[in-house]
Amino acid sequence: MRSDSVIYGHDGQVVNAAWKGNAHTLLQHLREERRLTGTKEGCAEGDCGACMVLLGELTPTHDSVSWRSVNACFLPLSAVHGKLLATVESIGRPSALHPVQTAMVEEHASQCGFCTPGFVVSLYEHYLRHRAPTSVEQVHGQLSGNLCRCTGYAPILRAAESMYRLPRVARDAVADVSLLLRVRSLVDDAPSKLESDGECVMFPRSSDELAAQCQDHPDARLLGGSTDVGLWVTKQLRTLPKVIHISRADDLRAVSRTGSGLRIGAAVCLADAAIELGRDHPELSELWQRFASPAVRHVATLAGNIANGSPIGDSMPALMVLGARVMLRAGGQRRVLSLEDFYLGYQRNALRPGEFIEAIDVPARPDGLFLRAYKISKRHDDDISAVSLALALQLDQQGRIAFARIALGGMAATVKRAPATEAAMLGKLLDQATMRVASRALSEEFQPISDHRASAAYRMRVAGNLLLRAALEHAGETPTRVHCTEGAGA
Repeated sequence: MRSDSVIYGHDGQVVNAAWKGNAHTLLQHLREERRLTGTKEGCAEGDCGACMVLLGELTPTHDSVSWRSVNACFLPLSAVHGKLLATVESIGRPSALHPVQTAMVEEHASQCGFCTPGFVVSLYEHYLRHRAPTSVEQVHGQLSGNLCRCTGYAPILRAAESMYRLPRVARDAVADVSLLLRVRSLVDDAPSKLESDGECVMFPRSSDELAAQCQDHPDARLLGGSTDVGLWVTKQLRTLPKVIHISRADDLRAVSRTGSGLRIGAAVCLADAAIELGRDHPELSELWQRFASPAVRHVATLAGNIANGSPIGDSMPALMVLGARVMLRAGGQRRVLSLEDFYLGYQRNALRPGEFIEAIDVPARPDGLFLRAYKISKRHDDDISAVSLALALQLDQQGRIAFARIALGGMAATVKRAPATEAAMLGKLLDQATMRVASRALSEEFQPISDHRASAAYRMRVAGNLLLRAALEHAGETPTRVHCTEGAGA
């Protein structure tokens, strides 16, 4: 066995692939080395879905494999180390199409065909998760990371329903588990560090190993899902001399309920974190659904979104108003920071050399909480926000605001709390009059910029309108359209 190999399972076989550095993507490996050219390159940033494949990992009970769609374009080859991989070539056979493929053909759901393999893979994942047709909304959510420019979505949506009318074809669960166990056994016996041409990649298996590696290599780049760093490679052609993958650190992949709330490990992907957060805060469900696409949420981590520190990061406003804290670790030393204290400026945070986010703590939900999170973007699905706003208000028995937290993205160099706006609301009823006062306070403590997503005036007006929307929703009204008056966010 080569010491510089990435080991994974594909199409019933163990694959031993030569590792060629941290800039070598899974897509390049599939097309150029394996000649599996059904997987296409479109946008090279995880937006179009042409490069979609499935990754398989053991379920917690170890009796089956959970398959999830991912984008191969920005994912480094090393990210599939110790996992199962299924490409569009794995789905059907030359002698018999899979029901997903048959339905796409019969419904005329392909025209130029470039995007079709990605749609097939995405629908195949849906087919594995559901034994019967689902709602159109669920199918829309499944396909939110797939773009078609010529056929249109109507025949594809029909295929998503008609594929269930065909004789069902199930995966061989026993064979999948057997193959994955073989792969994991080989990986466990292989070096936990791969090196090639001056670059290296490390695979710690616990937070303790990660802490030691971060101390020894403080200049290494930590990777969760590579959904942001991968674009440094595909778009900026940057090199990554040292990389540490955190996805194999089992204790960092856990979500636990403590006496004080929810603890989310640094390697927990967004999809899983959203499920757990949704149990306590169902008001955030739309936010999580609009956070990138399923294929991105399956690998991106909540800790990675926080560490990235984008001023338009989707998770931070909601987590900030919930009082989330980041658990930081450097070697054997740990410290805790509130999320709003974690950011020091544009793409600057409080992490010290060799320090990393070990977990995120979200306090238990208090009684009387009114919670809302809004995202304004040009597209409904899979888009970057122009403005995001979250607010968490605790109301007393008289319906007055006893405690307020408001956080906004897209309005400053970082996601920020709005303390003056919060103060303007205290002791008042949650109604439109209060929110108009709060909107004026908001306009005085934020000075947003104009860019290609939105103008400063638009951002300011939208933020004020979102406060009014919250008041309307609290009153049980449907805020189909809100007009700002002078000084109320205008």
